[in-house]
Amino acid sequence: MYRTHNNGQLRAADINKQVTLAGWVQKTRNKGFMVWVDLRDRYGITQLIFDEERTSKEVMEKATKLGREFVIQITGTVIERESKNPNIPTGDVEILVSELNLLNDSITPPFTIEDETDGGEDLRMKYRYLDIRRKPVRENLIFRSKVAMAVRNYLSNEGFIEVETPYLIKSTPEGARDFVVPSRMNEGQFYALPQSPQTFKQLLMVGGMDKYFQIVKCFRDEDLRADRQPEFTQIDCEMAFVEQEDILNAFEGLTKHLLKEINGVEIAQFPRMTYDEAMEKYGNDKPDIRFGMEFCPLAPEWGTFEPKGFPVFDVAELVVAINVEGCAKYTRKQIDALIDWVKRPQIGATGLIWVKYNEDGTLKSSIDKFFGEKTLKQWAEKCNSKPGDLMLIMAGQKNKTRTQLSALRMHLAEQLGLRKNNEFAPLWVVDFPLLEWDEDTNRYHAMHHPFTSPKPGQLELLDTNPGDVKANAYDLVLNGNEIGGGSIRIHDKKTQALMFDYLGFTTEEAKAQFGFLMDAFQYGAPPHGGIAFGLDRLVAILGGQETIRDFIAFPKNNAGRDVMIDAPAKIDETQLEELHLKVEIKS
Repeated sequence: MYRTHNNGQLRAADINKQVTLAGWVQKTRNKGFMVWVDLRDRYGITQLIFDEERTSKEVMEKATKLGREFVIQITGTVIERESKNPNIPTGDVEILVSELNLLNDSITPPFTIEDETDGGEDLRMKYRYLDIRRKPVRENLIFRSKVAMAVRNYLSNEGFIEVETPYLIKSTPEGARDFVVPSRMNEGQFYALPQSPQTFKQLLMVGGMDKYFQIVKCFRDEDLRADRQPEFTQIDCEMAFVEQEDILNAFEGLTKHLLKEINGVEIAQFPRMTYDEAMEKYGNDKPDIRFGMEFCPLAPEWGTFEPKGFPVFDVAELVVAINVEGCAKYTRKQIDALIDWVKRPQIGATGLIWVKYNEDGTLKSSIDKFFGEKTLKQWAEKCNSKPGDLMLIMAGQKNKTRTQLSALRMHLAEQLGLRKNNEFAPLWVVDFPLLEWDEDTNRYHAMHHPFTSPKPGQLELLDTNPGDVKANAYDLVLNGNEIGGGSIRIHDKKTQALMFDYLGFTTEEAKAQFGFLMDAFQYGAPPHGGIAFGLDRLVAILGGQETIRDFIAFPKNNAGRDVMIDAPAKIDETQLEELHLKVEIKS
C-alpha cells in the first residue's frame, strides 16, 4: 500500500509506530548533516527528518535531492518532535525516515504552493491544478462538498426525489442568451444548453413526482462579474399542491438547517418584505439588512420645509437621504472622495449633498447658501439623525436616484466594516411585479419568466394596468445577495396562453417554443411552484466571501475563458463541415 496514514493524522499517541506516508514535498531544509522535509497531502502536513546518525547513507542522499512538489513515499518511525509546531495538528511529532521512494519528480512550480502565494490570479487560474494544492482553495472545495451534501441529506429526508433533466434542449427566447450546440444528424438545427431546468421540473410535477430536486449545471451566455459564471450550479426544486406559504416554509427550513449545520448559527425567523418596500427603503430588491442606513425620503413630501430656489431639488422627482451614524467627523477630503465615487460612470450621479450634525448640536451642510439651520434640523428629525451623524442626500429621477444611493449605502457599509462575514441576515422579498417594461423592445417582459403566476385576483389587471400586476414570486436574500428565487407557476393552458399573448408571443410562436408544456397542461397539471438556489453564491456567502470563483474547482475568467485548457477554441474545419456550419476563409 502507498500509505498507512495521511499527513494530517498522526499525533503524540502514535509515537514509536511504524508508518508509511505519501504526498508532495512542501519544502525542504538541508543542514548538511540533517534534512527536514514537510510532506503535504489533502489532509495536512507532516514533518520528516533524515540525519546522518540514524538514516542510511542511500536514503540520506535521496533526501538531499528532493525538490518542491516532488511526489514521494516514505516509511519510518513516529518520534517526538524537539521543536514543536503548535500551528499544525501534527506539530508534536515527526517521522524518522528509514525508506524513501521517489514516485514522481516535478519542475519548479510557477508560484509558491503556500497559503499566502506569490502567484497572481491569472497565473493561478492557468495552473489551477497547482492552485488546488494550496490549503485555502482546497478547503473551499471541501466546504462546497459539505454544503452540497447537507442540502442533499436535508431534502431527501423531507421527501424530495432527485431527478436528472436533459442538458441538450431547445432554445427559448426569454431570459439571457443561450449557449447553442449544432446537431450533426439534424442539419441546420441546434440544441441549447439549459439556463435552468424550468420546464422539465414543471413536467415532472405533471408526471406526479410531487417533490423534486436536483443539483444541476446551468448555462447563460452573458457578461461576467465576480459572482457570475457562464456555467453555474443550481439547487433546483419544485413541489406540487402548494401555495406560496408552503414554499417559503419549506426552504426557510433548508436555509436554517444549512446555517446551523455549516456555520453554527441559529435564526428563529426570516423577516419578509415586499418588493415595493425594499425599493423604497433600500433602493434595490436584495437589501443587506445587517445594518441600518434606511432611505429617508425628503421629497416629494417635504412637509413644512419645502425648498424654494435650489434647482437640484426643484426639478427632482425624488430627494432622498441616508443617515450615517458617527460620521459627522468626516473630513472634507473624505467627503470629496465619496462625491468622486458616486460620480464614477458605474454609478452615474451628478453629485452628493451632505449635512453634518455636529457633536455640539449645530448643523453644517454643503447647501448652507440655500437652507438655514432650522430646515436642516427638520431634515435631521425626519431621518432620526443625532449629534455626531452625517446625512448624505441625492436627488433626481426616482428609480435612478434610488439605485445610486443604494450603491453608496453598500460602499459606506464596506468602508465602515458593517458587512461582517460571520453575521447572517436572511430576508424574503415577495410580491414582485409580474412584468417589467423594456425600453429597447418597447414592450413588457416577464420579470422572472413567462411561467410565473400572477397573485390571486390580479389577472384581470393585465388588460388595464399591466405594470401594476404583482407576481406570485419570491426571492430569498442573504447578506445583500439573492441566493434563491422562485414562484408559484401557471398550471392551466388558458392562463398560460394568455400570459404568452401579453408578452408579445403570437399563437404560432408560443406553440413552436412551448407547445410541449401547453399540451402537458391538458392532462391534469396540479398547482405547483418551486425555487432555485444559486449553489456557487450560497457556498461563497456561507464561507464568508462573495466571490464565487474561489469555490469552483475550474472557473472561467472575466472574459468567459478557461485559461488552463485554453477554451473556447477553434475547431477543425472537418468538424465544422460535419456540423453543416459554413466555414469562412479570411485572407
